Amino acid sequence: MNSVLGLAPVIPVVVLQDAADAVPLARALADGGLPVVEITLRTPAALDAIRAIARDLPDVLVGAGTVLTPDQVGSAGAAGARFLISPGWTDRLLAAMLGSGLPFLPGVSTASETLALLERGVTDLKFFPAEAAGGAAYLRALASPLPRARFCPTGGIDAANAPEYLALPNVPCVGGSWMVPQRAVREHAWDEISELARAAAALGAAAG
Repeated sequence: MNSVLGLAPVIPVVVLQDAADAVPLARALADGGLPVVEITLRTPAALDAIRAIARDLPDVLVGAGTVLTPDQVGSAGAAGARFLISPGWTDRLLAAMLGSGLPFLPGVSTASETLALLERGVTDLKFFPAEAAGGAAYLRALASPLPRARFCPTGGIDAANAPEYLALPNVPCVGGSWMVPQRAVREHAWDEISELARAAAALGAAAG
């Protein structure tokens, strides 16, 4: 795998409180056509969740999100993460992600941040927080002057506005959590999550 951006039209962004939910949740997403999941490093359960999915569901591409430090890069890789996503970047964090050998998406929200990464040879980026930072209109404006940059926007993306993003030439995929509502996870409503994932996966076909 060379790029995160080609994994799926929608990357589910998941915050898990209980690592025991990781495998059934990832299986439900895969059954719905999204065999990829970003587990955010926002809870104590995150690394165990990544480890469980990597061990039990090898056909599901599990990655670590909200990667903030070089230490987290190492911990995520050791747990079995197959890609890394960060809301931003620093020189130290970028060096660690490059050194990990894993595909990664560093976060940007401005043209200058994008240019700085393009200078370093990094063209696959996360646009965050997408809606607050200018939304689809902002990315549309960047497409012409910065044609090498490709984005996965996250932050405020839902089923209603995802198609507008996916229609852009510089947006291969979006990230969001609308197909994994916390209530459904708490209630173990895996069939509901599979249906939401199926609808989300269909957005890519519609955009194409």
